[in-house]
Amino acid sequence: MSQISLPFDWHGTVRDDFLVSEANRIAVSHLENWQNWPLSVGVLTGPPRSGRSTLARHFARISGGTVIDDAQEQDDHRLFHAWNEAQTSRKPLLMVGRSAPGGWPVGLPDLRSRLAAVPHVAIEEPDEALARALIQQQFDLVGAGYSADLPDWLLRRIERRYKVIADVTRLLDQAALSSGRKISLPMAKEALQSAGYLPIVPPDPSTVQRE
Repeated sequence: MSQISLPFDWHGTVRDDFLVSEANRIAVSHLENWQNWPLSVGVLTGPPRSGRSTLARHFARISGGTVIDDAQEQDDHRLFHAWNEAQTSRKPLLMVGRSAPGGWPVGLPDLRSRLAAVPHVAIEEPDEALARALIQQQFDLVGAGYSADLPDWLLRRIERRYKVIADVTRLLDQAALSSGRKISLPMAKEALQSAGYLPIVPPDPSTVQRE
């Protein structure tokens, strides 16, 4: 398992290289304290590549509960039956989706009213600390060699979104494999410009360095 030093303190038990920061701390805490839920049901949402499925698997391991992924795409009657089963058995149920349950296409009135009352926690897009850690983690996981200042350089220039971070690091890893060289700033700049990722975020004039 890759161990990454993060600029924040966490003593939880999440595994599978799930990195915890202010962007997801509330969601992690809520799922790890499932015994204190007012109902036996919870909803977890988050943007693509945010680790919501990894966190849901962690919840299932520690609680013995049931997880329904992509809940917003499931049949109303399946969700309603699972909800009732959780209340009867006291075995917790976690519904996982992309957006808050108020926006799910629910046609069953009884299910809609239940979803309106369920505790809902969300994974937010990454804060600066988490974004940098994710950039470094992705490169380290694939074993890509890279310039020491590359994570900070990318952090100032790409959108701070999980999917963008994953796509950009994959693109640069492929560029490194094709060239047989480690990822330098000039290589990164050329690859990202060619792929249409740059310029996205204007650099802060006070922090611009010569490249």
